[in-house]
Amino acid sequence: MITFVTTNPGKFREVSAALAPLGLRLRRLDRAYPEIQADRLRDVVTFAAGIVAREVRGDFLIDDSGLFVDALGGFPGVYSAYVYRTIGPDGVLRLMRGQPRRSARFETVFLLGRRGRPPRIFRGVCEGSIARAPRGRGGFGFDPIFVPRGFHRTFGEMALQEKNAVSHRARAAEALARHLRGRRG
Repeated sequence: MITFVTTNPGKFREVSAALAPLGLRLRRLDRAYPEIQADRLRDVVTFAAGIVAREVRGDFLIDDSGLFVDALGGFPGVYSAYVYRTIGPDGVLRLMRGQPRRSARFETVFLLGRRGRPPRIFRGVCEGSIARAPRGRGGFGFDPIFVPRGFHRTFGEMALQEKNAVSHRARAAEALARHLRGRRG
């Protein structure tokens, strides 16, 4: 059993659903941890791991995710949670007004902490674009404005199973699952 430390129930649902078919179970610890302001998602989770490791017994998983918009120089990136809380998807769309270049990507970085072992990092990326207006009520965060490459619908318009087939978080979960299966075998 791995403890997923997150205050976000949407993330927990997505990761649990992605790992369940592989026989991997998570339990959620609804707890915030300090996030430093850094340029890379990896730096954010590495810093937090030291704090979480002192407070959680056994194996734990933490993550950081971000929406990186090319026309905005990668913004909001590591500041995605703050940007979501302050200006939200509509604010990002206002910043994009008049921008012909809509390319963007979602990234997730997981850190798996295990007693007596160095932490392991797993990354997932989903390329796509920013919609012209929010669409859909599914998912959370910036899902209503992100269209994954090869699709015409936003993450907000997709069912969980469909989103988990292509999302950044599901790809990071797949990398984690491959690692865990390899350790069992």
